[in-house]
Amino acid sequence: MQKILIIGCSGAGKSTFARKLGAATGLPLHYLDMLWHKPDKTTVPQEEFDQALEELLLQDRWIIDGNYLRTLEHRLQACDTVFLLDYPLSVCLSGVQGRIGQKREDMPWIETEFDAEFRQWIIDFPQQRLPQVYALLNQYRQGRTVVVFHSRQEAQEYLDHFPG
Repeated sequence: MQKILIIGCSGAGKSTFARKLGAATGLPLHYLDMLWHKPDKTTVPQEEFDQALEELLLQDRWIIDGNYLRTLEHRLQACDTVFLLDYPLSVCLSGVQGRIGQKREDMPWIETEFDAEFRQWIIDFPQQRLPQVYALLNQYRQGRTVVVFHSRQEAQEYLDHFPG
């Protein structure tokens, strides 16, 4: 386990799990949101994001936290382990609501509201994006460890028993 992806819906707790796993493994942790978003709430050009991601993928050891379905296949080709946080919609919605106003190391600004467009993206995730995630996981499962958690308790139990 040297090249790890942490994926799942926004609000599931990917960054929290990634931080805990990073502490347990000593692997360097990278947040895709920090590559994509600027502090002024704009985004970098796609080519700049892709170049920064490519540089990360070429490193020998990493944890990469973030969904970004457009680049998931490329990241799956490079990783040896994937953790999918496939949690109920209510958990993801409350996860985002609970971080409003909080400073986070995985985002270059403080969210001040739960905007309607982002809320709808989360609501649509189980039907519109999750099937694509599972299809890619099935396509790239061979030669990789794929762990799917269906609750925060499952993820915490995994960390509690991690052999690191």
